[in-house]
Amino acid sequence: QTLIPDFASLAPVPWLENTARIICDTEWAPGKPLRAAPRYVMGEMLKRLDKLGYKAVMSHEYEFFVLDRETRQPFFDGVHIFNNLRNEQLPVIREAVDYLRAAGIPMLTANAEYAPSQFELVYSHIEGMAGADNAYTFKNGLKEIVHQAGQIATFMTKPFAGNAGSGCHYHLSLLHKKGGGGVFIDKSDPDTMSDTLRYFVQGIIDHGAACMALFNPTPNCYRRLRPHTFAPSNISWGEEDRSAMVRIKSPGSKAMHVEMRAASALSNPYLTAAGTLACGLLGLKEKRKLRHQSDGPSEEDASLPPLPHSLDEALALLNADKALCGLLGEEFVDVFTTVKRYELARFNDHISQWESDEYLELY
Repeated sequence: QTLIPDFASLAPVPWLENTARIICDTEWAPGKPLRAAPRYVMGEMLKRLDKLGYKAVMSHEYEFFVLDRETRQPFFDGVHIFNNLRNEQLPVIREAVDYLRAAGIPMLTANAEYAPSQFELVYSHIEGMAGADNAYTFKNGLKEIVHQAGQIATFMTKPFAGNAGSGCHYHLSLLHKKGGGGVFIDKSDPDTMSDTLRYFVQGIIDHGAACMALFNPTPNCYRRLRPHTFAPSNISWGEEDRSAMVRIKSPGSKAMHVEMRAASALSNPYLTAAGTLACGLLGLKEKRKLRHQSDGPSEEDASLPPLPHSLDEALALLNADKALCGLLGEEFVDVFTTVKRYELARFNDHISQWESDEYLELY
């Protein structure tokens, strides 16, 4: 294999001395790309958008836990979302914001999240591949910075039973290549939603369940997808609906965009982007009418189909969606599903502590 540096990604690593980073693409040989590489798959989706005259603007919004390295437990308990005192509980959070900003990530906010010792750091959107590169840099950089402070930062989806999991909310808007106007906005429409937006969202509704293996790639991820946990539990969309798989953010304004809320914080940022874009591209091709949103929170609408409950089920849905597989590429789907099924086999063979505690002495 050959690594091909993308010099547009060159950036300093300010938490290390005399260090910079550059992100590389991969080739088997000159002119023969590694088509299973997540960054390559995303690049192919961006090329398809380009042919339609569009460009994508995006950001990934992550939740994560900061834990004591020795005990692997939270530093504080309780529910503290947006609690100013908890925002400052761990000095490493402010340090991470400063370091990441110096590394070129346009940091916006930092706050404690819903679960104990859980945080969310938000940064601004950017165009194209740089959007996923920022997410990659954010996740790896944050773990390194927190590690240097003698603590653990984890994007594991559900590290603790009884508490909220960590998600990735993927924010996306399409712009016209010429002029830069918003593709999703139609001021003549009563809801200011363009047909393009409706088709794009319906594409996620139609194909999103088949993309769940990309959005939630480990068995643990599916423990997060429960009603009333700020995570989606069914295939749904809604204006400002935080319980929906697809939330229309800032409806009626020039900032209106898609927020895909189903992905785990553990997910690969290139695959979260590529999967969402692939579903949307299929929606633009199929041009199916957007179904009605629920009258109330989507999680309370029993008529909506549930999201897959396991990685097994998600992989089966991915393999069954031939249109989606065709767009993502045969090489990628084959490699991804083979690796994930091997991981599942090891998971299913594992004897958990719960099983031993529950059955060993009793029976």
